[in-house]
Amino acid sequence: MKLFISFLIFLVPMSVYSQFDKELWLEGRGKAGFLAAHSSLMGHLAKEHAFGAELSVVYQTKGKKKWHKAYKYPTIGITTFFSTVGNSKVLGSYYGLFPFINLPLIKKEKFSLSTKLAAGLGYTDKVYDPIDNKSNVAISTKWNSRITIGLDARITHRNHYFSVGIDASHFSNAAIKVPNLGLNMPFMSLAYGHRIRQVKSDVEAESKKEKYWEYGALAIASVKETFPTGGRKYPVYGLNFYGRRFFNSNTAMEVSLDFISKQAILDYHKEIPKTQYEILQIGTFVGFILPFDHLHLITGMGIYLKDKYQPEDFLYHRVGMRYVFENGININLVLKSHWARADYTEFGIGYSFKK
Repeated sequence: MKLFISFLIFLVPMSVYSQFDKELWLEGRGKAGFLAAHSSLMGHLAKEHAFGAELSVVYQTKGKKKWHKAYKYPTIGITTFFSTVGNSKVLGSYYGLFPFINLPLIKKEKFSLSTKLAAGLGYTDKVYDPIDNKSNVAISTKWNSRITIGLDARITHRNHYFSVGIDASHFSNAAIKVPNLGLNMPFMSLAYGHRIRQVKSDVEAESKKEKYWEYGALAIASVKETFPTGGRKYPVYGLNFYGRRFFNSNTAMEVSLDFISKQAILDYHKEIPKTQYEILQIGTFVGFILPFDHLHLITGMGIYLKDKYQPEDFLYHRVGMRYVFENGININLVLKSHWARADYTEFGIGYSFKK
């Protein structure tokens, strides 16, 4: 998790906060929701409603970057939060920090309806313990990733805005340690925002469409713990060869050929001897990319072409982020899963070149 934290802190200032000398808002938000028990093993955990509070610094984009206009001038920012999660005795409460972006679906002078995307970290002191807290089958680490998607409706008047929102948040450690069923939290919220700095519009970047291909390779490393709880941690290695097609400033797709060496498969049916070639998984992946200049958000689905022992489903999924430097170097932080079950986090570095 220390590597995850360092990576996130490194990405945030480069990707969104270089413009904080521009128009800023301060937002306070109250939230109410509940724990959605997505597994029968969690039926005993939802005991009470969940309540939260968030304090955010929000930056209104003005068109200085090409993607500002392409996404209808979204707002970006950073949020500190506190929330209960439906069972304070067993699951505790969460504190944390996450960057976010609101992508307008409808944008008027005084009204907007936006999709909210956010990813960050949450901390709790209530984790699984085989003696003191064995009922907590959802979370086994104090630091966990938080992913949020939602809708936000906003009315603005001069230096004030009011908004109502709905969102769903997911907390988990991406199978670094088990048990890791994770927490899924639907919330409704009300917010008030106040403009603390106003500026004139930036000179807009040229918004011509630029279509091109980008090719490259990405090396991946990770770790995965297997059941039973307290079991062995196995390394994961991977190599992806990809092609990315950029259609314009806000739309791109990716196709990749994936080679995955997940050493935890050696623990699957231990009575069967296995070689490294036999446990090698080969898959093909198709993903949708939201490009924000150098920062790319990625989500998509793959299918295993070679998977001899089939320890999971034949389909796999990815959701996460990548940062592509001017010199072509890629830094990768992506969650790989099988539907709602986390497999592992892909920490990667690679290289791209354009055509």
